[in-house]
Amino acid sequence: MAETVTAGRDMLGDFAPTFAALNDDVLFGQVWSREAQLSQRDRSVVTVTAVMASGVLDSALQVHIQRAKDNGVTAEEMAELLTHAAFYAGWPKAWAAFRMAKDVYAE
Repeated sequence: MAETVTAGRDMLGDFAPTFAALNDDVLFGQVWSREAQLSQRDRSVVTVTAVMASGVLDSALQVHIQRAKDNGVTAEEMAELLTHAAFYAGWPKAWAAFRMAKDVYAE
């Protein structure tokens, strides 16, 4: 079962309540809870890859790397997925993602 996410409401609830609700209730509520279609581990792999490829190299990527770790993605698997994605998303993006992943997996 997916954990309850409140980041949207915590950060944007007063300013953009509809976006916050879609983030928390639909994306992280309904979509992430569909484990019969795709496990949370696999969703994490896809999400880290997509976020990195999009060039979102800030705390959002770090949160998803942590979520991947929490969902069972090992350090070796994370290194492999970032290496593989580097050829499609770009070498500099991979470097940034590797710095975050090293920090997350060092914890």
